[in-house]
Amino acid sequence: MDKAMNGDGVYGLNGETVALSEAKHINGTPSKSRIACENGEADIHAAKRNGSKKRTPSDTFSFTAEPTIEDIRRMQAEFTDERDWNQFHQPRNLLLAMVGEVGEVSELFQWRGEVTEGLPGWTDSEREHLAHELSDVLIYLVELAEKCHIDLPQAVLRKMALNRLKYPASKVHGSSMKYTEYKD
Repeated sequence: MDKAMNGDGVYGLNGETVALSEAKHINGTPSKSRIACENGEADIHAAKRNGSKKRTPSDTFSFTAEPTIEDIRRMQAEFTDERDWNQFHQPRNLLLAMVGEVGEVSELFQWRGEVTEGLPGWTDSEREHLAHELSDVLIYLVELAEKCHIDLPQAVLRKMALNRLKYPASKVHGSSMKYTEYKD
């Protein structure tokens, strides 16, 4: 883990050191969820510029910057508080609700065979239904992380750093084997 993390940040998408910097949310409150590379720029497309050979249509897709995960956490906390639902939203209950929502996402893909990226054969209504179900999963995931006191953006950075160590590109390129199956 020492190799994956240092005092100032963690390794980013291509092994560059990244540090957390202050950023503004929609409501103007500071956040540490934005990542900045050593040169001060957020750079999520480094792999594209650093010579990845095969790019997919997903390269043209990106999420909007807002709402942030913190914004989603805050909105859901307010929604739950307004309804006095915290009594029901304990970690186990949230986990089971999230699993149920994942099942609903699965139903949308069931019996379709392999689905092409971008869902070209899906109607607008089907895509909207999927958006609703994926949103439910994300909302429950964020609320579960909150109830467990897990800083999800930071946990993702740490996990990605660990994944880089487990799955070095030079060793696993083009393979789907689990890291325990690789020989040194």
